[in-house]
Amino acid sequence: MNFELKTLDLHAAATHKTDALIILVSAKDKPSKSVLAQLISNARKSGDLDDSPAKLLTVWQPQNVSASRVVLVSCADGSAAQVRKAVTAAVNAVKAAKPAHLTVCLADAADQRLQAAAQAVADASYVYTATKPSAKASGLKRVVLALPTAEKTKAAKAAFELARAQVAGVSLAKEWGNRPANHATPTHLADVAKALGKKAGLHCQVLGPKEIEKLGMGSFAAVARGSVEPLRFIVLQYTGAAKTEAPTVLVGKGITFDTGGISLKPGPGMDEMKFDMCGAASVLGTFEALSILKPAINVVGLIPTCENMPDGTALKPGDVITSMSGQTIEVLNTDAEGRLILCDALTYATRFKPRAVIDIATLTGACVISLGHVRSGLFSPSDDLANALFAAGEAALDPCWRLPLDDEYAEGLKSNFADVANVAGREGGSITAAKFLQRFAKDYPWAHLDIAGSAWKSGAAKGATGRPVGLLLQYLLGTTPKKAAAKPVRRTAKA
Repeated sequence: MNFELKTLDLHAAATHKTDALIILVSAKDKPSKSVLAQLISNARKSGDLDDSPAKLLTVWQPQNVSASRVVLVSCADGSAAQVRKAVTAAVNAVKAAKPAHLTVCLADAADQRLQAAAQAVADASYVYTATKPSAKASGLKRVVLALPTAEKTKAAKAAFELARAQVAGVSLAKEWGNRPANHATPTHLADVAKALGKKAGLHCQVLGPKEIEKLGMGSFAAVARGSVEPLRFIVLQYTGAAKTEAPTVLVGKGITFDTGGISLKPGPGMDEMKFDMCGAASVLGTFEALSILKPAINVVGLIPTCENMPDGTALKPGDVITSMSGQTIEVLNTDAEGRLILCDALTYATRFKPRAVIDIATLTGACVISLGHVRSGLFSPSDDLANALFAAGEAALDPCWRLPLDDEYAEGLKSNFADVANVAGREGGSITAAKFLQRFAKDYPWAHLDIAGSAWKSGAAKGATGRPVGLLLQYLLGTTPKKAAAKPVRRTAKA
């Protein structure tokens, strides 16, 4: 869908040609003499509309209004969170009519309200069709985000571009997160990355089994052994600043299907293990957004991707493998495979001399127990990095919560037969997983985002969320230097 930014006060909105007109109403609104303002006033007086969050009233063919459907919806205090709720409710109210042109009127664009509105429209109108021919794709082609004055519209141009880019990034992450594992293999993900690499300022390199062996990524290779699908190691680079500017490195877990390996998962719910590559999908989505925004920063994306299968050649409990760092790992549970592919990617990240490294992974069920499905888990020994990521999540309505990394949590990772074990028992499982990763991320500021509870939804609403693209994008834009970007250059790490 195409998004447009336009100036429309309530008077102009009444004559604006659109299939459905959504008007966000708040208690702060100033009265006017327009037909739509009068409609709002009458709805309030009658008790059909109040300031309750997402309270809405749909009006069919109101007099002296061009739009056939008008939705008045309360956004309560007008915050970005309330705007998101209001727009979601309003789009759900009209989408059965399959509008091709939708207009959303906001009071202002401050504090990420524009981004919240755009993302709400995209999420509420999303329909998965890739492997479902019977599904009818959304007919929504054009979305106008309207502000009441030219001054507000002009001031909102940067916010609008961010909103447009975020929607594109989240959409890509959501789409590939939703695809079944036979339609989203490591090779498929590599093809997506290659397509991104053709865009201006981007470069993509894909390494296969031979290159991985040459690099000494024994931990990553061991996880992939049980599958007939060959592993891929994706290296994406966005260069928007001078070559001398240290990049931020994003590392996304790309297990395209996780059976648990020899430590086989229970059958119920195993189908959802296609979502185990949502960390990788979020990195791809973030690079899609970067290609649109073209900020003056450098970013590297690393995606180790493979399947975790119980073949005769598969990794076994008790096996000892050697990581790229040289550290040996006793594999006590083959279902703790995400950390085994991430640790080699974290070691590889060192060659970029990064300003910071952030890994994103659907890593532990324990994180879901700790934080549910609202916030992603955040781990970092760096207060500065943790605080910046937390603030970015709050701003983007893609929240996270910091958990501890006390050294005592690593005690359970001790092994009699290797430098470290890959699990440490049930207690504090998300923390001990982070402590394992920390061993491989000592050469740079590092953070780990456990998105096991936030990357997808189960039940009737089953599907990928596209998180944490919003958080990552907000954080990366906060690292943009004040000076203008240098002419993009390509910097490629040699295998």
